[in-house]
Parts: sequence; C-alpha cells; structure tokens
Amino acid sequence: MAAYMIVLAKIEDRERFIGGYGQAAAALIQKHGGRYLLRGPGVRLLEGDWGDGAGAVISEWPDMAAIRAFWDSPEYAEVKKLREDIADCRVWAVEAPKVT
Repeated sequence: MAAYMIVLAKIEDRERFIGGYGQAAAALIQKHGGRYLLRGPGVRLLEGDWGDGAGAVISEWPDMAAIRAFWDSPEYAEVKKLREDIADCRVWAVEAPKVT
C-alpha cells in the first residue's frame, strides 16, 4: 500500500533551508523510493493553532517501510542536522491506497 509523508515547516531562513537541507533531503528521498507530490510555501491555516504561513511538502512512497528506511537512515540523520535552528517542522506518515 502506498504511504505518504506530510511535512509542515515554519522556516526562519528559507534560502539556507532550501540550499542545504532541501537539496540534500531531495536526493535521499529519491534514493529511498519517494517522490514529491507537492512542495510549496504559504500554508493557510483553516483550523487549529499551528502552521499558518508554513511551507508544505507531500511525498509519495511505495510503502511505510520505505519511509522508515529513509527516516531511520544514518544519511538522513546527518541531513536533518542542516535544518536545526532554521526550521520548526511537523512530520506525519500515513498509509493509504492511491487515489485514482
């Protein structure tokens, strides 16, 4: 079953975030079988208390095991350090059939 990773990120230094973390994470996502469905700034909060103005990323993966292999990899542990102190992130993973 397909799995999706959903990320909302409040980014303090967008240029540094994209140039460092964004590029490195994109290469690892592809290496682990993921592909981006959406990447963009400007989330509009409709309900709740977190996320207005954040950036959003949705990626599709073959299954939850592929997400876990990416997330738990030593390579991603190093890449994740590139967003410390410049982004406050919320990350979800969910399995669901592909919508046709």
